[in-house]
Amino acid sequence: MTTEETPAPVPGDPDYPLHSEKTIGRYFRDQVAIDPDHEFVVYPDRMLRWTYKDFDERTDNLARGLLAIGLRPGDHLGVWARNIPDWLTFMYATAKIGVVMVTVNPIYKSHELDYVLKQSDMKALCVIDAYRDVDYLQIIRELVPETLTQQRGYLESEAYPCLKHIIYMGPEKHRGCYSVPELILLGQHVPADALEEAETHFDNNSVIMMQYTSGTTGFPKGVMLTHRNILNNGFYIGEGQKLTADDRVTLPVPFFHCFGCVLGVMANLTHRSTMIIVEDFDAGLVLQAIHKERATAVYGVPTMFIAELNHPDFDTFDLSSLRTGIMAGSPCPPETMREVMDKMYMKEITICYGLTETSPVFTQT
Repeated sequence: MTTEETPAPVPGDPDYPLHSEKTIGRYFRDQVAIDPDHEFVVYPDRMLRWTYKDFDERTDNLARGLLAIGLRPGDHLGVWARNIPDWLTFMYATAKIGVVMVTVNPIYKSHELDYVLKQSDMKALCVIDAYRDVDYLQIIRELVPETLTQQRGYLESEAYPCLKHIIYMGPEKHRGCYSVPELILLGQHVPADALEEAETHFDNNSVIMMQYTSGTTGFPKGVMLTHRNILNNGFYIGEGQKLTADDRVTLPVPFFHCFGCVLGVMANLTHRSTMIIVEDFDAGLVLQAIHKERATAVYGVPTMFIAELNHPDFDTFDLSSLRTGIMAGSPCPPETMREVMDKMYMKEITICYGLTETSPVFTQT
């Protein structure tokens, strides 16, 4: 009589092991320890380069600043900005102390921000001055007039009772707002072990990000994603591209969307790759970043790749360092895929499909 062997678990089974059960903050520290001087974030246009160690120190200091103004694990902090460097530092600073980051579409108008502020129970909102035709500070003054008359840190808004802080993502000072340098200065008065203490109040199954998505159903929904969700989803997206620490990935896609902050940031974190950031999509700047930084991968929606292929100076850029990347976000025309594989050397380009509620990718081809 033979004994049947128990089949090995496969992806989708409850017993199938995930890549990691760590929080994002703990996982990042482990990656820093492996090679602290490896480049993590590069902004070619800003001449800004952060190693894993540099980024770890800045996000630690910012996390202590957030603790200094009273943010605690489980509180909600919104970020309303384009792909500036401090979008990333707030993402990791909040993850390190268990604060839930609420991603806000940078092209939201006043009524859309009003909806998200109320619906998300946001305690703090981080903003830049303006983007395209949207004047962020003007909208804040109209929606939260108390910021003009009340001392920062003591905000009491009639319309948004949960909202206590407005943070300006820059060095400039604005009435009723903290600036990033001020937060970092306040954080110096918070003991370093406060970060470890904060970590005792959450784990990898805690919600760490809320992303608003409207899909096909009118009002946007706040999708609640955990450390476990986005860290592991990012890892397998990186695996699909065979990323390693030698890869340099150009990201011109928005961070507020899961394309940027999961397919991009998390896939790079889990493979210790380097991110080459383009703040706002411009085909010429993307091509220049690939050329200058010897990028091995680039992300984009089909229209981005089409704009790059049709750029009048396309032939002047050396793209031979490219190998892989992701085209996603809308149906990918086969002819565009073939052209990208041929003219941009991306023989191993992948297509990802999913939705925000699934963290987001569930197929990659």
